[in-house]
Amino acid sequence: MGAFLNKPETKKYNENGEGNGLRYGVASMQGWRVEMEDAHHAQLTLNGTLSDWSYFAVFDGHAGARVSAHCAENLLECILQTDEFRRDEIAEAIRAGFLDLDKKMRELPELSNGEEKSGSTAVCAFVSPKKIYIANCGDSRAVLARNGQPIFATRDHKPELPSEKSRIVQAGGSVMIQRVNGSLAVSRALGDYEYKKVLDRGPCEQLVSPEPEVSTHERSEAEDEFLVLACDGVWDVMSNEALCAYIHSLLQLTDDLVAVTNQVIDTCLYKGSKDNMSIVLVTFPGAPKPSEDAQRADRELDDTLRQRLTALIEQSAGSEEREDTACHFSWVLKQLARENIPGLPPGGGLAAKQSLLDKIFREFYPEHADSSDTFENQPELTDPFANN
Repeated sequence: MGAFLNKPETKKYNENGEGNGLRYGVASMQGWRVEMEDAHHAQLTLNGTLSDWSYFAVFDGHAGARVSAHCAENLLECILQTDEFRRDEIAEAIRAGFLDLDKKMRELPELSNGEEKSGSTAVCAFVSPKKIYIANCGDSRAVLARNGQPIFATRDHKPELPSEKSRIVQAGGSVMIQRVNGSLAVSRALGDYEYKKVLDRGPCEQLVSPEPEVSTHERSEAEDEFLVLACDGVWDVMSNEALCAYIHSLLQLTDDLVAVTNQVIDTCLYKGSKDNMSIVLVTFPGAPKPSEDAQRADRELDDTLRQRLTALIEQSAGSEEREDTACHFSWVLKQLARENIPGLPPGGGLAAKQSLLDKIFREFYPEHADSSDTFENQPELTDPFANN
C-alpha cells in the first residue's frame, strides 16, 4: 500500500493534566501511516514568574520524525529566551522563537549534512490569566470555541494561497498539483531545508517559510469553552464547526478528556483519515459539564442503533450476495447510513458510533470477536458536518 499499512495502528498515546484553572487531554495515534511522525508538548505551568501561564503545541512531521521531535523539545525554550519575551512583546517573541529554532536546527549534524530531510508544521498556544496567544506554521490548526462554535481558527498555510504562491514564485519555485515544486503540500514549516536555499532572500522569503502567524485573544471566563490544537489528520475529515460541535456534545457525556480525545481521533479514523492524528484539547472553566439528560439521550440512541442494526443483520443474513462477513457488514452499514436516525452526535454522525456497531456485529459473528480485520476497511460514514 505504498506509504500506508495494511491495517491501521490504533494504539494510542494519552496524557492529561489540570492546573491554572485549565484541564487538558492528549490523544495521538499512528493510524494508516507506516511511521508516527507527530509530536506534542503540553505544560500547565511555566517556570519562574510565569507559573500562571500554560503552553500547548502540536507538531506534524513529514519525511521523518526528527524535526517534529526536536521542535516539541525546544520551541518553548526558544520563545522564552527571546529579548521580545523579556519585554513582554509576546506575539513578536513567538515569531522570533520560531525563526531562531529554525536557524539553530539547521546546524544539527543530520540536518546540515543532508542525511535527514524532514520538516514539521507547528501550532502552539500560550494561555495566560487574561490572554490566549495562538501561532501556527503550516496546516496544523488551532480552534477556539465558545458555545460549541468556533470563534477563531488559524489559517492553513497551503501553497495555492495567493500570498503563499507569490512568495514561492518570487523565490524561484512553482506551485503544481497544490504543492511546492509539485512535492511539498505545505508552504510554511520548520525544517525542510532543501526548500530554504535561496541565497539572496531572508528566512521568511524562501520557498518554504518558518514564519508563524500569531494572534492574540482576550479570555472570557464566562464564554470560553475549549481550545483544540490538532494536526491535519483530524482536519482532513472534520471541519472547524463539526469538531467544535462534536467536542461540545462529548463534554456533556463525560469529563474524562482522554476519553473525549480518543473518541475524536477514532471517529476521524472511521471518517476516512489516512494520516497520523494528534489532538490536544484544553478546557476552560466555561466548558460544558456532564449532563444526565445528555447521557440518557446517548443511551437511548445506542438502544435505537442496536435495534436498527439487529434488524438489518437479520434481514440480510444468508443472502448469497453477502456470504462474506466483511461484505455483509459493509452492506449493513450502507443501509444504516441511509436512514434518518435522530440524535446522532453533531459533527460525529454515525461514524461516532462505529465502535458500538462493530461490537453489535461481532455478537452475531463471534468467530470474529478477536479480530478487527473484518471491520477496518468499511466505507466512510458521511454526515452533513463532514469536511470531505
